[in-house]
Amino acid sequence: MAEARSAVSQPRIVELELDRNSTWNDFVRAWRRSAVKGFFRFRNMVRNGLWPTSVYNLGVGVGFLSSSLASDAKVLAPINKRVWSLADQLHIPRGIPYYLRLFIVSSSGGIVFFVLLMFTRRWMLRILLSYRGWMYEPLHRQSWYTKTWGFIVWMVSGYHPITFSYQNSLPHLCVPPLNSTIDRFLLSVKPLHKEDSLEYRSLIKDAEDFRTDLGPRLQRFLVLKSWWSPNWVTDWWEKYVYLSNRSPLSINSNYYVLDNSLWCPTDRQISRAASTIYQYMKCKRMIDHESLPPILIRNTIPLCMAQYERLFSTTRVPGTDVDVLLKFDVSKHVAVLRRGIYYRLDLHDCCGRPLLPQILEKQLEWIVADADQHFSEYSQFERSLAALTAIDRTEWAQIRMTYFANGVNRESLDILESAVFHVNLETKSFSSWSERGKYLLHGDGSSIWFDKSFNAIFFSDGKMGLNAEHSWGDAPIMGHISEYNLTNEILQHLYQSNGFVEPVTSIQQDALITPMRLHWNIPVVLELAIDRAVQFNRKNNEDLDLVVVEHKDYGKGFIKTCKVSPDGYLQMALQLAYFKDSGGKLALTYESSMTRLFLLGRTETIRSLTTEAADFIHSMADKSRSNDERIALLRKACERHQVLCREAMSGKGIDRHLFGLYVLSKGFGYENNFLKNALMMPWTLSTSQQPQQQIQTSPDCNNPAFRDKLCPGGGFGPVSDKGYGISYMFPGDWSLYFHVSSKKSTTETDSKRFVSLLFESLREMKQLFQTPASQQKCGGQS
Repeated sequence: MAEARSAVSQPRIVELELDRNSTWNDFVRAWRRSAVKGFFRFRNMVRNGLWPTSVYNLGVGVGFLSSSLASDAKVLAPINKRVWSLADQLHIPRGIPYYLRLFIVSSSGGIVFFVLLMFTRRWMLRILLSYRGWMYEPLHRQSWYTKTWGFIVWMVSGYHPITFSYQNSLPHLCVPPLNSTIDRFLLSVKPLHKEDSLEYRSLIKDAEDFRTDLGPRLQRFLVLKSWWSPNWVTDWWEKYVYLSNRSPLSINSNYYVLDNSLWCPTDRQISRAASTIYQYMKCKRMIDHESLPPILIRNTIPLCMAQYERLFSTTRVPGTDVDVLLKFDVSKHVAVLRRGIYYRLDLHDCCGRPLLPQILEKQLEWIVADADQHFSEYSQFERSLAALTAIDRTEWAQIRMTYFANGVNRESLDILESAVFHVNLETKSFSSWSERGKYLLHGDGSSIWFDKSFNAIFFSDGKMGLNAEHSWGDAPIMGHISEYNLTNEILQHLYQSNGFVEPVTSIQQDALITPMRLHWNIPVVLELAIDRAVQFNRKNNEDLDLVVVEHKDYGKGFIKTCKVSPDGYLQMALQLAYFKDSGGKLALTYESSMTRLFLLGRTETIRSLTTEAADFIHSMADKSRSNDERIALLRKACERHQVLCREAMSGKGIDRHLFGLYVLSKGFGYENNFLKNALMMPWTLSTSQQPQQQIQTSPDCNNPAFRDKLCPGGGFGPVSDKGYGISYMFPGDWSLYFHVSSKKSTTETDSKRFVSLLFESLREMKQLFQTPASQQKCGGQS
C-alpha cells in the first residue's frame, strides 16, 4: 500500500513584515479589488440590460424634452401638452419651483421614451435577425433587399457592443414542421436502401404511423416548450447526449487541438507554457470584463456567445446517472501536472495582481525542479490518478464518492476541479502531427484530467496542444482562444532570441505564493481501481488509429474555380473515398453545423449523404459516364449539400427535431419504433469542418510568410466502431488539412488506407475539370 499522506502542504509565502499598517493595507487592497470587480460586473449588467440603447439615448431624450418644455415653442405644443400631463399623473405638487417641476416631468417622460425605445429596438433587432435571405446570396452579389436589411440592422443595433450585448436580441430557435422533418428524414436515408426493400418499406410505414398518431401530440408539447424556453433543445442536448452518456470521455467525447503546423516560437517548454498561461488569462479577463468583441458574420449578424461563460473554471463532475457541469465563479489558480505530480499554481501575487510571464516562467521552473526531487516519494498509483477520469462515468462517480469525499483527497480534488484550467508539462515529444494528435486525444492512459474544461499540454520540444471536454461548449470556442494565443505569438514579440519569455515591465509584481504540491491518500482498494483504469485506458488508446495529414495538391482556391461549394466538394470526396474503402457501400454521414445564430444554439446535423451525392458517386464508378455528366452531377450534389447547410444553420434541420420528439416520447412513457430506429442508425462517417480564422487581425492564410505558422486544427475519435471520425480544414487557397480516426480492432477500417483513397478521390475529381472543355466552363483554371 502506498504511503498515506494525511495533510496537504501549506502555501509558502514570501516573508513579510506584518504589522497593524500592513494588515490595514491588505484589507484596503482586498476591498478595492472587490469594489472594482463589482463595479465592472454591475456596469456590464446594466449595459447588456439596456442594449441596443444606452444611457446616452436617455440623456438625449431627457435633454430634448427639457429644452422643448423650457422653450414653449408653438411647433412643439402638442408634445409639450402630453408631457406636462405627466405632472398630474405623477401628482407633482404645483407649489414646487417651476424648473424643478420641469426637470421631474422631462426626466419621467425621457425614461418612458427610453424604455419604449429599448424594447422596440430589441424586438426589431430580434425580428430582423430572423431573416435568413443573406445566406442564399454571395457576399459581393447581394440583392437590394438584403443590403437594405443589413443597413436597418446596423441602424437598429447599438454602438460598441460588448461580449454578451446581443444575447437579449438573438432570435429563439423555432420547432420545424413535423411533416417536413419526417419527409426529409425519409429522403436522407433513401440512398442507403432500395425503394422496394423490406427495411425501407417498414421505415416508411413506421413514419406514417408516427405522423398520424403520436407525432402531432409530441409536436404540440415541443412547440409549447419553445414558447417559454430560451432554446427548446439545448438543455436536453447537453443533459441526455453529453452528461447522461456513461461512456469514457477519452476518445469518445473529448477532442484535441494542435498548435502551429511547422513553426514553433520557442523550443523552451517552460517558456511556452508561461506565455500561453499569461495569454489565456488575458483572454479570461476579457470575457469576465466583457471586452472580448462578439463574433459577427459579415460584420453584421451576431452569434450567440453564451458558451464562452463556461470556457474557464469549469469541470464535469461524474454522477451515477448523470454528470453535472460545475462552474466556479472565483478561481485564481491553474493545476499543473509534472511527472504525475499535481501542483496548485496561483495566478496572482499577494496583492491580487496577475502574475507576469517572466514570473510564471520562474514558478514553472520551481515546479519542474520540485517534481524531479520528489518523484520517488509518489507511488505509481498516486501519479496515475488522472486515469480514473477516462473510465466509465458511473464507475468513476462511485470511486469519487467512496475515496474522495473527505480528508486530504477531498481537498486536493477541490483544487483540481476549481482550477481555471489544467497545464501538463510533458517529458516527451513527438515528431509527427499524427503522433502528437493521438497523444493529445488520449494521453498515456493517466496523464490527462479529462473532466476539466480543457488541458493545455506542453511537450519537451516547445510544441503544445489542447484536450477539451465537449459538454460545456463546441470546438469553435476552443479554437477561438487557441487562435488568440497563436496569433499573438506570431504578431507580438513574446519571446527573446534565447527562447525565454519577453519580460513585461509595466507592472510591479508583489510577493509570490509558492506553488503547492498536492498529496493523496491511496488505500489498497483504490490502488487496484487505478491500476485497472490505467490498463483499460491503454488498451483503448492502442486501438485508436489516427492520421493527420496535409493535402498539398490543391485547396479551396481551385475548388472555387469549379463553381461549387468547397465544403460540398470535400464532402463528396469523403463519400467517394468511403465508397472505394468499403467495396461499394454508401455511408450515413454526420456533418456538424452550428446553430449559434439563435440564443443558446449549439449544433445541428447536416446529412451529407443525399440522393444527388449517391448519383455522383455511382457516376464516378461507371466508366461509361462522361466527365461533363460527372461534373453536372457533382454540382447538383454540392448545390443540394449547400441547401442542407443553410437549413441546418437556420434551425430547419432534421436530427435535433427528432431528438426532441424522442426525449418527449420517453418522458411520457411511449415506445416508438420510428423515433428509435431513426436515432439509433450508426453514423459511419462523422465529419466536421473547422474554422481557420475567427479573429480579424489573424494573418492572411494565403500569405506565404505565414504558411508554416498555420494551425492544422484538431480532431476527435470515431463515433461508430466500424466507421471514421474525420475533421478537415481549409487553410487558405493552397492546401487542405485532414484528421482521420478509426479503430484498429475492426478490419473494416484503416485510417491510412482511407487517407490514400481520399487523396486518390480528390485527384480524380480535379481531373474532371482538367479537360479543355471543362476548363473553359470553370474559368480556364486548374
